[in-house]
Amino acid sequence: MRTVVLDGYTVSHGDISWERWNELGDFALYERTPRSDIVNRLRDTEIAITNKVVMSREVMEALPRLRYIGVLATGYDVVDVAAARELGIVVTNVPAYSTMSVAQMVMAHLLNITNRVALHADSVRHGGWEHAEDFCYSLDTLQELDGLEMGIVGLGNIGMAVARVAQALGMRVRALSSKDESALRHLGITKATSADELFSLADVISLHCPLTEATRHLVNAERLRLVKPTAILINTARGGLVDGEALAAALNEGRLRAAGIDVLEQEPPAGGSALTGARNCHITPHIAWATREARRRLMDTALRNVWAFVRGERLNRVAG
Repeated sequence: MRTVVLDGYTVSHGDISWERWNELGDFALYERTPRSDIVNRLRDTEIAITNKVVMSREVMEALPRLRYIGVLATGYDVVDVAAARELGIVVTNVPAYSTMSVAQMVMAHLLNITNRVALHADSVRHGGWEHAEDFCYSLDTLQELDGLEMGIVGLGNIGMAVARVAQALGMRVRALSSKDESALRHLGITKATSADELFSLADVISLHCPLTEATRHLVNAERLRLVKPTAILINTARGGLVDGEALAAALNEGRLRAAGIDVLEQEPPAGGSALTGARNCHITPHIAWATREARRRLMDTALRNVWAFVRGERLNRVAG
């Protein structure tokens, strides 16, 4: 069977080899694939591998030999799963490969905001310390996390990892979760009764829920009116969870202290985004998942998924 990777660079970044994938036999690797080339590149292919290239119903219907789509991610919204089921195409994903990497980025954003790391490092680089009157200097008030409340929306693998790290830093954790209240209490986590309660009480809010119609713009103008002006919002989940215009307004008007954002509704933000110029908004380009270790786990698991399919076994299937 022929296997084609449509956008390998998004995962390998050029520092991880695809060599083991050659064991599949007829294997082709494309660094990137524009929409106009998808069908041509997959025309004689049974196995397609994608990270962000969209596999729509139209594309799948044009590929009668296609039998398998492997998504190089945990989320598989790039595939029309309903169409894949109708057409008898297996779809797999890679769960839980980036749990600790994303939790680490949450804390990187939070510590950068509360300890003002980038601000002071940039000042020193430009001679600020050389000209200081004292042995140290501070450009902004630093904040200790011990005793603050971390509000977590969604307690899956990543949300739980963030909760553990927050607790290790002395933070109290309140979570909006479907998990049983007694089970959370055993873990030292308070179960939030509603999103409004969590937003109104938390000192730090970290989003870790999937993007659905119910959660789209979970962070909106109304909910941002509930937050403390000293609160910090962290989003490493999905850009669509946040109304960017409303968040930018809250930051610019001083109704929210700061935001650490790794995801936007449009990526890349062609033509800009309200958040890229917002006051105290710290944005990274969707890299929370992308440590080398996480990407290696991703590629290894994706390859195991393909071999399982070839052998007639079921592994990490979301369709078929």
